[in-house]
Amino acid sequence: MFTNRDIADYYNQTLNHYQDWWGLNKNFAVHYGIWDTNTNNFNEALVNTNRILMEIADIREGERILDAGCGVGGSAFYLAKHRNVQVCGITLSEKQHSYAVKKCNELGVETHVNFKIEDYSQTSFPDNSFNVIWAIESITSSYNKEKFTKEAFRLLKPGGRLIIADYFKSKPDQEDSKNLLEKWRKLWTMAPFLCLPEYKVIFQNTGFKLSNERDVTKQIIPTAKRMYRSYLFGGPLAIVYNILFNPRKFARTHYKSGLYQYKALKRGLWNYSILLFEKPNNELTSTST
Repeated sequence: MFTNRDIADYYNQTLNHYQDWWGLNKNFAVHYGIWDTNTNNFNEALVNTNRILMEIADIREGERILDAGCGVGGSAFYLAKHRNVQVCGITLSEKQHSYAVKKCNELGVETHVNFKIEDYSQTSFPDNSFNVIWAIESITSSYNKEKFTKEAFRLLKPGGRLIIADYFKSKPDQEDSKNLLEKWRKLWTMAPFLCLPEYKVIFQNTGFKLSNERDVTKQIIPTAKRMYRSYLFGGPLAIVYNILFNPRKFARTHYKSGLYQYKALKRGLWNYSILLFEKPNNELTSTST
């Protein structure tokens, strides 16, 4: 089981990998890119992910957004620019936080965006603080998803939305003889994967209503291939680097994740889906009854 310290260490130790292989300094994204027929390059795919989630969540001008697991702030910057909203991004990683704050000041969006080091399952915010909670590929790190769902429910205003994009195990009893999912998740400090049905039950038991669901697995395949190519071309360099410099544990084996995620995807062991949950609007409910 990975602790919050482990998760922070993973992102601290691998930030330079995302800069070198993911174009972090240009797109500020650490998530999968979603491709469609109009997508010309990887940067556009990364932007697509933000755009698609923004549209599904129907984010509106003036709303308050919590980016739960904000990375280096790319989604927050995008939302502030395209919807004129207030965004607070939270992360466990000190390096991600420092990077995000620096970029926020450079972009001149500090009146709309701020960042904090916090655990999304136990935050310092008062009840009913946000219209939307945004979580791209972050809840998969939580071992106690019930705790997160209760915190998210507390933080959202009545009628608020929780938008999630994440990885899910395809079947509960699927054959994975090479333990590809297990190897991958350990390299990224993730909790064991859940299937979509059991995942949705956790959120619905807390009181959320599922209002939208979209499987975009086929659309992230080019991104998975890019990560696999990073393994093929970067792997030999990583091995030499490990011998010469003996990096810390997460940085040392990170390159292998490109192999495991792609092989597991090719075997149909996981899917990538977007889920939109809503917190019931009690005022509307009471008015109609």
